[in-house]
Amino acid sequence: MKCPYCGAQDKDHVLDSRPVREGAAIKRRRECETCKGRFTTFEEIEELRLMVVKAGGRTREPFDRVKLRRAVEIACKKRPVSDDQISGVVDDIERALYSRQEKEVPSNEIGELVMERLRALDQVAYVRFASVYRQFEDAQQFRQIVDRLSPRRRGTTK
Repeated sequence: MKCPYCGAQDKDHVLDSRPVREGAAIKRRRECETCKGRFTTFEEIEELRLMVVKAGGRTREPFDRVKLRRAVEIACKKRPVSDDQISGVVDDIERALYSRQEKEVPSNEIGELVMERLRALDQVAYVRFASVYRQFEDAQQFRQIVDRLSPRRRGTTK
């Protein structure tokens, strides 16, 4: 490991290790023996490279966890949703995608997974995401999606 402070190569020791993301990765706190600088590293299994098939099926791009997280964060902006809850949603979706053990996933399937998770997390975030994802063009489309939420709200408590 190269020290990010002084550049010393392989002259560090591990102070602490702990599993993160439900054991899918290990977070290590290290200290450089040369400059005594402390830094964190993450070790994780190299998973298969998941490709996202865009609408129309002609273009493909690598799955981007950061892009997924950004979309969820935008939908949840100024809502009572914690960073841990957002991370949980992103982790859950990513796990679902990789557990399929397929190299390609259509972008619309990712969108549906996001909507499913947001619906359970925060209804306003769900409607926000749905309005962009489904490209709402008028108020009637908002009404339809809100109407789908209404029976659930009255019928069950969560």
